[in-house]
Amino acid sequence: MVSTHPTGVQHSGSQYLPQRHDTSTNLSPNQQLLPLTARVHHHDLLEIGGCDVTTLVEQFGSPLYILDEETLRSACQQYRDAFKRYYKGESQVLYASKAWNCLAVCAIAASEGLGIDVVSGGELYTALQAGVSPNKIYLHGNNKSREELILAIASGVTVVVDNWYELHTLVEIAQPSLPIRIMLRLTPGIECHTHEYIRTGHLDSKFGFDPNDLDEVFTFVSQQSALNCVGVHAHIGSQIFERQPHQDLAAVMVQWLRDATKFGLNITELNVGGGLGIKYIESDDPPSIEEWVKAICQVIQEACAAENLPLPKLLSEPGRSLIATACVTAYTIGSSKVIPEIRTYVAIDGGMSDNPRPITYQSVYRAVVANKMSFPLTETVTIAGKHCESGDILIKNALLPKTQSGDILVVMGTGAYNYSMASNYNRLPRPAAVVVANSEANLILQRETYEDLIRQDRLPERLKK
Repeated sequence: MVSTHPTGVQHSGSQYLPQRHDTSTNLSPNQQLLPLTARVHHHDLLEIGGCDVTTLVEQFGSPLYILDEETLRSACQQYRDAFKRYYKGESQVLYASKAWNCLAVCAIAASEGLGIDVVSGGELYTALQAGVSPNKIYLHGNNKSREELILAIASGVTVVVDNWYELHTLVEIAQPSLPIRIMLRLTPGIECHTHEYIRTGHLDSKFGFDPNDLDEVFTFVSQQSALNCVGVHAHIGSQIFERQPHQDLAAVMVQWLRDATKFGLNITELNVGGGLGIKYIESDDPPSIEEWVKAICQVIQEACAAENLPLPKLLSEPGRSLIATACVTAYTIGSSKVIPEIRTYVAIDGGMSDNPRPITYQSVYRAVVANKMSFPLTETVTIAGKHCESGDILIKNALLPKTQSGDILVVMGTGAYNYSMASNYNRLPRPAAVVVANSEANLILQRETYEDLIRQDRLPERLKK
């Protein structure tokens, strides 16, 4: 609840903190705004993972990504345990690492029994270097290079085949004595209410085989001894709050399993994708992880029973709902600009280079001032980034306490598609990232330096003076 000053002015203190009404109940991280360990101490200071955020900024600089290990592990455990609870067959949760792929995140997910979904050779290499077992790595992508496919084959991971080009390329480079383990990605033709750029399940999509080609694809694959087709895959988008699209998807995919048997294919795995949304702002109301998993498991089991099919190994690949809420980004406030009767701009030391989602997807976020958690909310401001781009606006109409230069602004829900989409626009070095747990902070991504920015530059001799 929002606390109130005697004069009726709202206070920022506890409104965004996880609300634990029953300490015996696990909170679903995707339904929270701040990480599960977020607390206010000494009345004014935000603490995450037992670490004071302002102290972290003093130690590691800003902008700074702060990853709460407990929140990430809780999300992993809730997905893993819910599938074990509600699905009578075998299951495997995969972390969709495009959300944030780095050694530490992959290692944490793997330590909780999760596999890793990768979409490039770089993500695959990182997962392998993090110690993830190849038999729990699945390579996606709509235009995998020959080199990426060769790396995947050599590593022993499963290739999720997206199109005819990939099928033919795999047959060309395969060794007959070592069949390549593949899944087929199909486009289910299911719409969901989300941003246009992140809907991937409708028929007009760059991803997956058209379902009208299903018989032809199954026929081709069944004739290739070099390909061991173990499953089918589909994904309908991300930041989804509705259960029905995923339930419809599950029913369609079981029909694909039935059709595969007509071609002699022994398909034993079914990957329903991910896409569960998170709470970015107060009005967002996503299902909990457990609710989402329960609905998926129920419809798969019912559809398999109706078709008299054995239960497949059920895979899902959540990304955002695993990692987003676990991380916040801390910035230092610098300049401000008041335009009378229009707006007040408050500028931070980062922006679109460390979080491109607002300018790309018009994504919305919430923020607090880490060193003024009990101060009254008296200002409505626009949080502006420091880049030479008028569209570099992180948050419009943010309700904050009165701020000044040097205050620490914390933006919530930045674990997904922030660092992974970060750039060096305006030649800004990418920020550092730390993981916090049990009052200890460890660096997991080092802050780039100016020297890093020119490390790959080459100056021709004729231009040297």
